Amino acid sequence: MLIKNNKIIKFLLSLYLCLMTYYLYTHQYYNSDIEAYMGLVYKANFPDMKIEEIHKKVYSELKEKDPDVGKVNMERKEEAIGDNSYYKNLSENPKMYEEELQLFTVKPFYNLINSVFFKFGFSASTSTFLITIISYVLIVILIFIFLIKILKNNYQAFILTILISLFKPLLDTSRHATPDGFSTLLLLLSFYFVLMKRNLFVSSIFGILCILTRPEYFIFYTFLSVLLYFFRKDFKFQSKEILFSVGYFTLTFAIIQYFNQIPWSVLFMNQFTKVQLYPISNPDVFNFREYLNCVKGKILFEWNTSYFPLLLIFIIIILDYRLIISKNRKSLIFLGLYVAVYLTVSLRFIMFPTLVNRMMVGFYLIIILSLIAYQNSKKQILADTIEK
Repeated sequence: MLIKNNKIIKFLLSLYLCLMTYYLYTHQYYNSDIEAYMGLVYKANFPDMKIEEIHKKVYSELKEKDPDVGKVNMERKEEAIGDNSYYKNLSENPKMYEEELQLFTVKPFYNLINSVFFKFGFSASTSTFLITIISYVLIVILIFIFLIKILKNNYQAFILTILISLFKPLLDTSRHATPDGFSTLLLLLSFYFVLMKRNLFVSSIFGILCILTRPEYFIFYTFLSVLLYFFRKDFKFQSKEILFSVGYFTLTFAIIQYFNQIPWSVLFMNQFTKVQLYPISNPDVFNFREYLNCVKGKILFEWNTSYFPLLLIFIIIILDYRLIISKNRKSLIFLGLYVAVYLTVSLRFIMFPTLVNRMMVGFYLIIILSLIAYQNSKKQILADTIEK
């Protein structure tokens, strides 16, 4: 009977994922980043193709799918001066477009996957979002596996999996041609192999791929490595294993920065103060006062429009501070994880003052799943503490 019920749940989950795959494939949002990722697909597969031809192919394909591509958007508030007209200029000027492409080479693994799909015969635009849809499916399956391990109840795990899969930031991420969904999958896989399999080597491989997909995750993996070092006996890892992992992460990040060679100041000025038509050959001079004004002006709005304050409320409610005060190691591990998340997000905000939900979805899922795990194991933790 139990085996039959398990098969029914797996069938229902498979059917649900098929329906969601179709929905996401037919409801993709053609965001502005897709133009650059498509160009990089052409550059990788046709290295001798001139930028004028790449530019023409990209915008011809996009305008077939979305006629509004390249038009001035006066309805939205400008993030930076010239933001609304920038993409119109980009669609008309191949030289500007060529410099725009260089800003997106910083995510090599995502660009590599896109190029592989293109080689399989998919169009350039489809190649940029296929991995996002695949990532959504695998993320949902991984969440289901996590919840089964945590809850030991397939029905409860199934219901919670469906609810989490409808979480708005996760759905938004899965409708964008960006590396956010793919990096979230790699992040969850690295957690899976540490927590469920106790395999730090495989976990580190997924961590490296995650950094190659979104380099800013290097900050989070650094904090996680520190946390893992202090609690290495609980996870049964050796110090040298953790130090090797930190070395791999640092080397990966250093290689990305070496080949990228675009200063942080250029990226910041271009995105948050004044859009630069030629950010590589003719960047604006960095203005520290403008930087401070931007960070101060955004800090309340960005944090309040994210899910971090709400999740912090649940963390405060669910964490048992009696256990923390008594230095219960399991409770301290959870507390350390949340500190690592919020420190990472804060440091990232200082460098790039935006907390777009689709970029934060990996952190959201880590917090949600860990809170479920902590709440489910709290009785056992309390019982173990009383026995001691």
